[in-house]
Amino acid sequence: MSYSPILIAYACAGNVGLLSGTAAMCFRKGSPRHVLAGKIFVASMVTMAAGAVYLTIVRHRPNNLGGGILTFYLIGAAWPTARRGEGETSRYDWVALLIPLTVGSLTWMSGIEKMRTPGPPKDGVPSGMHFFLGSAALLAAAGDVRLRLRGGVFGAKRLARHLWRMSFGLFIAAGSFFLGPSNRPLRLLSAVGIGQHLSPAIFGAPLYLVLTILPLILLIFWLIRVRFAKTHKNTGPWRLAQNRLCLCAEI
Repeated sequence: MSYSPILIAYACAGNVGLLSGTAAMCFRKGSPRHVLAGKIFVASMVTMAAGAVYLTIVRHRPNNLGGGILTFYLIGAAWPTARRGEGETSRYDWVALLIPLTVGSLTWMSGIEKMRTPGPPKDGVPSGMHFFLGSAALLAAAGDVRLRLRGGVFGAKRLARHLWRMSFGLFIAAGSFFLGPSNRPLRLLSAVGIGQHLSPAIFGAPLYLVLTILPLILLIFWLIRVRFAKTHKNTGPWRLAQNRLCLCAEI
């Protein structure tokens, strides 16, 4: 069976994104290893999101279009946040605002339509997931508006903006991989000769659900450390970590 180069690039980028994103969340923030893993994550996720949008269009699956565009936006907005200095903004921020605002509004409208339609959803995605993703997109849009009105973000808020957008992009990728059709993890392991030696019992919904929401759990952990922990104020070691993150991102 032959596969298109776009599909192969999309699959490879998605797998690399999951691995590098997990590594970036585990490494100490601002460390060289975190920055390197972050760069690989950004490159792979942008490739994966672009491939997802392309495949969605050519295969006429509009329900997956919003997820690909939202992932592309989240990663594209998170990376400049780390590269920019304190309070720095761009003239393109107002244009970027249109992406989450549009995606969030359309996703909410889709969720409402599903609630009004009797029977189970045809695409297998419940209306609650539409409301969840739509709310995340609108939250990102509100953050962009606040960024422009306040003339940028500073200190811990800048790192929180970077963290939650990166982590939520990883969450979308994890959900697509683990909860996607035809048991993608088992198919991948079988393709490399490992899946045949593992019990199919472990490849079930509970494990996939835990792995999918793990980025959100790590996101909550890091946001608490960034926003509330005394050791992560804008002085001392946490201030040094902020400067190191910005400097390493420019290398």
